[in-house]
Amino acid sequence: PPPAKYGGRHTVTLIPGDGIGPELMLHVKEVFRHACVPVDFEEVRVSAEAPEADLDSAITAIRRNGVALKGNIETNHNLPPSHKSRNNLIRTRLDLYANVIHCRSLPGVETRHRDVDILMVRENTEGEYSSLEHESVAGVVESLKIITAGRSRRIAHYAFRLARAAGRRSVTAVHKANIMKLGDGLFLKCCQEVAAEYPEINFSSMIVDNTTMQLVSRPQQFDVMVLPNLYGNVVNNVCAGLVGGPGLVPGANYG
Repeated sequence: PPPAKYGGRHTVTLIPGDGIGPELMLHVKEVFRHACVPVDFEEVRVSAEAPEADLDSAITAIRRNGVALKGNIETNHNLPPSHKSRNNLIRTRLDLYANVIHCRSLPGVETRHRDVDILMVRENTEGEYSSLEHESVAGVVESLKIITAGRSRRIAHYAFRLARAAGRRSVTAVHKANIMKLGDGLFLKCCQEVAAEYPEINFSSMIVDNTTMQLVSRPQQFDVMVLPNLYGNVVNNVCAGLVGGPGLVPGANYG
């Protein structure tokens, strides 16, 4: 975490966002106040249709403070393709390359499966979410999926370092290299190479469609998972559903 200011207090950027976001953040501030948490919030406004100036102000504040708490920023699908998702722009401009969520069973929350405890590490800056699309001819759209060795190794190292720090025993790389032999094949190869540097941690790989089936059948077999961007987005939500829904699953983006 960034160093505290005089008196041990921290300044945190607060982005209320859209929809339910401002209401949630209001309650967060109340909880922090009653718990006497040594945090001062610097509030900045970013919405789905925020101009570039608002986005620039938010990114400047996050860089200055080193940490941010963000509410929901909606994605307006009625805007033209040139209007990029504000969530995606924040992630890419700050190079928040690792999205980490912790799916675990909670006392008092009745679900089909018990004893679920999975750390999910999602690559956050490339893959299908590179926002590179074009209509080559009328009625034909090409979407580019970007996978690089550097960023694949970076997210793999993050997953293994997290596993080591958390006392976890295994890491599973999720892929579709049987079909996307070059792109996902590169991601898998990088994960295998990085795994060799952490011999105390068991490494395995699993095709993404089998992963979703295994999650809803026997989620207890998973410990730490590392996934490319799109698969991570989908599988994260499957896993969240196993433990009660996304509102019960903490997550953060790290850069």
